[in-house]
Amino acid sequence: MSNTKTVDVVLIGAGIMSATLGTLLQRLQPEWTIRVYEKLADVARESSNAWNNAGTGHAALCELNYMPEGADGSVDPAKAVSINEQFQVSRQLWASLVEEGIVSEPDTFINPVPHMTFVQGEANVSYLKTRFEALKNLPLFAGIEYSEDPWVIAEWAPLLIDQRKKGTPIAATRIPAGTDVDFGALTHQMFESMTRTGASVETEHTVRKLRRRSDGTWDVHLLSEVGRTKSIVNAKFVFVGAGGGALPLLQSSGIPEIRGFGGFPISGQFMRCDNPEIVAQHQAKVYGKAAVGAPPMSVPHLDTRVVDGNTSLLFGPYAGFSPKFLKKGSWFDLPRSVRIHNLWPMLAVARDNFSLVRYLISEVLAGRRKKMRALREFMPTARDRDWYLITAGQRVQVMKKDPKHGGVLQMGTEVVTSADGSIAGLLGASPGASTAAPIMLEVLERCFPQQFEGWRPQLTRMIPSFGTKLSDSPDKTAESLARTAAVLGINE
Repeated sequence: MSNTKTVDVVLIGAGIMSATLGTLLQRLQPEWTIRVYEKLADVARESSNAWNNAGTGHAALCELNYMPEGADGSVDPAKAVSINEQFQVSRQLWASLVEEGIVSEPDTFINPVPHMTFVQGEANVSYLKTRFEALKNLPLFAGIEYSEDPWVIAEWAPLLIDQRKKGTPIAATRIPAGTDVDFGALTHQMFESMTRTGASVETEHTVRKLRRRSDGTWDVHLLSEVGRTKSIVNAKFVFVGAGGGALPLLQSSGIPEIRGFGGFPISGQFMRCDNPEIVAQHQAKVYGKAAVGAPPMSVPHLDTRVVDGNTSLLFGPYAGFSPKFLKKGSWFDLPRSVRIHNLWPMLAVARDNFSLVRYLISEVLAGRRKKMRALREFMPTARDRDWYLITAGQRVQVMKKDPKHGGVLQMGTEVVTSADGSIAGLLGASPGASTAAPIMLEVLERCFPQQFEGWRPQLTRMIPSFGTKLSDSPDKTAESLARTAAVLGINE
């Protein structure tokens, strides 16, 4: 075993989260030594990879699950506004990185693509109109349009209307200022910049376990996939940004804060179309409503994707189940994560989510014909020969203790930090990558309270709205949107 090295920061997992945290730390503490360890042969191979997610850039412009309908038919925009605020923080950070030359050619990772919502049936039309009325005067949703007119909707997205049967009420909303984000390309550029300024990114290195020393630092036990050699790196701070792999690593650390947490893995697939004649007819990300019992991450949507300069269409996701916590993980990931302290919360979640279990079983058993039928609900003219199935990234939803129910399935992200702030990790999935910047700011504030106040001026220079809410000021919102759109080249 090689001699133990001591560094300031170890980032585990080379996805958008570690890239964002590492980039921030280099701006704030350039003298700190940073090491990044990734199990796979390149960065951004799991959830951050462009084809393992839909690249929506979650801003709640079109995702209906952020504004569920109340029992009385009302809708509350609070969560949608909060999600949008978080995305604007990420967008401001990206614009600053472009201005500093840390990332270049923004069209390699972000492109203008309108965000739409499309629904069918009287009840859904009524809901969408209520949602539109709740959003239309909010600064972050400026420019939202609503229509029940098939001719107008056909102008926005022809493939939604072409050969659609008449008689069923339909409605759509559209925000032209939406985007498509290639988080894989962005992650690559951020890590390339980090290595140029002193960080070390080691691929094909598996972190096997984490052990705390008596002095509060952490021994990171590594296994090189090339040569199968073992080594230990000692770090003052560790961030576990390993996607689904974060839970077992945090469990290995022994911190009490991880007790009671479990993971529920959900796999997914998409239908993809590369036929340029069809792709040219659709320029939007169009979200519908989730099926009853379906998790929010399974909301059907027909998306324009721009990856490596090429445009494709993506439809899905089709949910499924696998016990793997990562796309390239182990079939034993789920059973190995079970502990005495998280068994009851996991059982309670299973008890209270039979509709989800039934939904996943139906999705697993669904054949290609059923998948194409779901696509044709969005695009009536879809032909089998133009679409092929791809496997998306693996998502691990958080299960945790709940005083009332014993356990709850959380459809979001959860930052877990030790009491002394020497280790942090991120659990959960959507909205994930889109909110990387605000989530990493939370990590910084929780783990480095003594330094954080001194970092505020620099953070405010990078993220002008830092510490405030854009939604409180229409003028500041308009200014921020205009600035970031100009810098990122995403003007309508």
